[in-house]
Amino acid sequence: MDVQLKGSDEDEFGIECVVQKGEQKAPSCVHGPTLLFEKVCVGEKKGRRFYACSACRDRKECAFFQWENEKVSEARLMAREEENRSKMPPFTHQEYCSRFRRFLALPLGRRFCQDCQLLLLPGEWETHATHKMSQADDLTEARLSRPSLLLKPLENKKSNAQYLFADRSCHFLLDTIAQQGYRKVLCVGTPRLHELIKLRNQEGKGEPMKTLLLDIDFRYAQFNGTEEFCHYNMFNHHFFGGEAATKVLLSFLIEKDGEKVIMVTDPPFGGLTKPLAWSFSQISETWSKLQTLEASDAEVPMVWIFPYFFEPRILECFPSFTMLDYQLDYDNHPLYKHGKTGRKQSPVRLFTNLNPQDVVLPKEEGYRFCKVCARYVWSENRHCSKCNVCPSKDGRQWKHCSECQKCVKPSWRHCQSCGRCALPGHPCGNSPGLEGCFICGSLKHKRRNCRNKEKRRSCNYRPSRPEAKEGRTQPKQAKKPKRKSGAQRRANKLRKAAE
Repeated sequence: MDVQLKGSDEDEFGIECVVQKGEQKAPSCVHGPTLLFEKVCVGEKKGRRFYACSACRDRKECAFFQWENEKVSEARLMAREEENRSKMPPFTHQEYCSRFRRFLALPLGRRFCQDCQLLLLPGEWETHATHKMSQADDLTEARLSRPSLLLKPLENKKSNAQYLFADRSCHFLLDTIAQQGYRKVLCVGTPRLHELIKLRNQEGKGEPMKTLLLDIDFRYAQFNGTEEFCHYNMFNHHFFGGEAATKVLLSFLIEKDGEKVIMVTDPPFGGLTKPLAWSFSQISETWSKLQTLEASDAEVPMVWIFPYFFEPRILECFPSFTMLDYQLDYDNHPLYKHGKTGRKQSPVRLFTNLNPQDVVLPKEEGYRFCKVCARYVWSENRHCSKCNVCPSKDGRQWKHCSECQKCVKPSWRHCQSCGRCALPGHPCGNSPGLEGCFICGSLKHKRRNCRNKEKRRSCNYRPSRPEAKEGRTQPKQAKKPKRKSGAQRRANKLRKAAE
């Protein structure tokens, strides 16, 4: 979970998210309760902790910042609450539902403001007269049933950028869920899947399914009832609708008449894994409490959609998960597209606690069943008899290295200097442990897994200078040079140590 920040080789520090336990209440910004972070500072035995926004990774998007033990004045608290209220949606969910019913009843002249992303009633037309409008022909009931095609996707990558499933991926997910016998789908950040379920129910295709969308984009409240949508922040498990929205989730998780529940979530890829895992575990714990005594310790069936290179972090949070080879793609993403080959294909995969053998991947798209691994894999993912696994993660056929005693990417070559496989032209001397630990110096683990983490959260103690004690005027320091890449810095350190 560490995020490396700017600094020199002698002034490294990091930030990690701290999942709070107990009743300690965090201050709130417009996105709900903030998260507690810890900054590893130079020359201190303990890192300093602070609260920051859970949803935005850029202070320009949400400027909230507060030290953990900082005393905040009453005036500042009132100003903060007023700012939070001013940035809330213009209508409540009930008001949005009422407006939608009146909008559907309009005989002619339906209008949608593209600038404000709002369905307009006749009395509001004059206020939005200078704004860009959608044509009335585009606002049919069929089109309104697919709001993800009407709403403009959010594009800010440092807050809540929206990438929407392509129809191919969406139909595969729904077909797989239906084949597994699930009749309730909790859609967390997956509006396209939510819409497809409602469409199939209207068309009478297959068994009827219930769906509940949890999403931070409040615009979907215009098109969904209070039992179909909750304004939700998945990074802090916060329901903006308060206790009423929490009751909606609780009612949905109760399995009646054999209606099994499954959760499908598509979180932002740039978000921290730890708070996401904590939020999903809260939903899973709520679900398990509603089950029989025999199943009270079970996890809620879940499908988590993330790039394959996050596999170690995800399995660290959910050891029961398995990564499947199915490649998901998005309509509005410039790279994650279907039909590309090699490294250009989509890296997005399914992580799930379902039995991999039961998830049938389509043969017509290039998947096959491996009898030894007892799961479906990509056609280029050849089984290795030495590793006894289908090793490929990125869709290419991997090769076995007898010296490393494992399968590696086809573009990698074994380096005798490093004693491992790496890309040709890599900086030699880089350790197999990658970053290593800058607390104890071990190359076998990272800082977040260090046993000495609680004893010493510092790095490279900088002693006080005698000139400062004597009160001498310090010359102006030269501007620090541009920081080199992490791989290059680590290689330089190891090279200096060897010399």
